[in-house]
Amino acid sequence: NMAGRGKVEPQDLEPNPRVLSLDKNGQWQLAVDPLHFDKPRVAGVGLGRSFAIAYANAHPGVTVGLIACAAGGSPIESWEPGAFHDQTHSNPYDDALIRTRLAQSSGTLKAILWHQGESDSSPTRSPLYESKLHGLIARMREDFRSPAVPFIVGQLGQFDERPWSEGRIRVDAVLRSLPSKVAHTGFVSSAGLKHGGDEVHFDAESLREFGRRYFSVYQEIEMK
Repeated sequence: NMAGRGKVEPQDLEPNPRVLSLDKNGQWQLAVDPLHFDKPRVAGVGLGRSFAIAYANAHPGVTVGLIACAAGGSPIESWEPGAFHDQTHSNPYDDALIRTRLAQSSGTLKAILWHQGESDSSPTRSPLYESKLHGLIARMREDFRSPAVPFIVGQLGQFDERPWSEGRIRVDAVLRSLPSKVAHTGFVSSAGLKHGGDEVHFDAESLREFGRRYFSVYQEIEMK
């Protein structure tokens, strides 16, 4: 869900002929950053493109399509059918369902990449996070007609300048424990990754590395 706010550099604008993204209008285009359009003024490098490039490199001849669906700053309650997110003026779940079904007419859904939880790290929301996350996974798999699609979650940033609150620790525990509680899921560590100056969003190089880590976890799920 976090779209990525990394500073776009020339390497992020070099298209790979086997890596596409679904644009805002539902058309396939060569994937360059920013992929997401939830907050156009701040959208930047995310983790999706490096994941897709790693996937393409490991699967010669395959074309990878990325379905950008982020709604930056949204709590998980915004990812319920009919829910509205005021920061992005969107219906995150409904929009993701429409876009994913559209993409599925051209290919097979191979994974769902989820990076979210910042907005749920409060004393009131964090105790509800596990039930909402598990419910989201089940609902997406049913609505996307992909009952065993890998669902991969990423850890929130670990920055010395911003010690974790009890709520963030609780959300982290939910994310870490996911693979032991829900089949075909994975957890990606954010250890060693750096922020871009705001103590919240990763910098561009960290996001590229994060995407590669997501792919490594994806491979582990596929081998089980």
